Amino acid sequence: MRLLHTSDWHLGRSFHREDLLGAQTAFADHLVETVTAERVDCVAVSGDVFDRAIPPVDAVRLYDETLARLKATGAAVVVISGNHDSAIRLGVGSRLFEAAGVHVRTDPEQTGRPVLVGDVALYPVPYLEPELVREPWGLEERSHTAALTEAMRRIDADGHRGPRVVLAHAFVSAGEAPVTSESERDISVGGASIVPAGVFDGIDYVALGHLHGRRTLREHVRYSGSPLAYSFSELTHVKGSWLVDLDSSGLRGAEFVKAPVPRELAHLTGTLDDLLSDPAYAVHEGHWVKATLTDTRRVAGAMERLRTRFPHALVLEFAAEVFTGDGPGRAELLATRTEPEMAGEFVREVTGEAATEAETSLLQAAFEYCRREEKTPVPAQRVPVREGASR
Repeated sequence: MRLLHTSDWHLGRSFHREDLLGAQTAFADHLVETVTAERVDCVAVSGDVFDRAIPPVDAVRLYDETLARLKATGAAVVVISGNHDSAIRLGVGSRLFEAAGVHVRTDPEQTGRPVLVGDVALYPVPYLEPELVREPWGLEERSHTAALTEAMRRIDADGHRGPRVVLAHAFVSAGEAPVTSESERDISVGGASIVPAGVFDGIDYVALGHLHGRRTLREHVRYSGSPLAYSFSELTHVKGSWLVDLDSSGLRGAEFVKAPVPRELAHLTGTLDDLLSDPAYAVHEGHWVKATLTDTRRVAGAMERLRTRFPHALVLEFAAEVFTGDGPGRAELLATRTEPEMAGEFVREVTGEAATEAETSLLQAAFEYCRREEKTPVPAQRVPVREGASR
């Protein structure tokens, strides 16, 4: 059997307010083309189909179209819910889909019931929130390890004697330092989050979802990662899916199939003048850019100026300001200046210019309000806010 392992589509997500629906549609096209060209027997989608519990209409439409197109190739499709998905919403119609060869599993109580593709049994394990399954499953502790250990007990109890594949959505580690990205939602609130890879011993292939970078924990335990970069922390990721071959003896091999890249990412660091003038940065002019400016003072209109060269600049941050040490020390300032004066000094330090008369008036009113015993609201004032000024 040939399996295509993908996960973490996050349909409906944007990238720093940039709409990704076109890029996600291009990935769906690529997925269908790969399934056809590689004669894939089964597509495994390991959770986080959507980016949030109530996805936008266009994302739902793309999901519906993608399922129909994948099924039209003749391949079976197996989908599990992830921690971003609403299990109930994603699972609507799943009992009817089964008859068409599209298996959407979102109910933990179905854990252990396989999807058979030839002589291979696929066991979909939806994202298991430890607090929700602890009581009905009789778990002794609230942890992801306990939940997945019980899921594996149920799978083993099925007694299938041929090759076995497990789909799971969890934070799994083989003992190495965890590798995460900024776009992954923390799941530790529901209990200890890290699950040892040994939980899946005896399984021929484990198709994992949750982490957004592709990763091979063991030869048979892999993350496909997300098909697109969803944060600048994923700048070095290679996105795609695992093409997995199994036969009656188990796992034969896995090959990574790269996904199309809608736009490259770049993180640039330097002074604004350097970024705008250095020829070495020309290669990044068409990229999505995150810029860290090292100027010792915040530069007015920095993003607008940056976009004259990098029209797709999305994120701008300033490195820590450099203080020369000239003038009175901080302790002396605190001892000799009033609160409004200190606030005015902060404005000057951040913007490079003294506070305007309107800003000074607003700061004075704010401090007076804080001192009042009776909290009478200060009349609203509209003050032009300069870039870099505290709001």
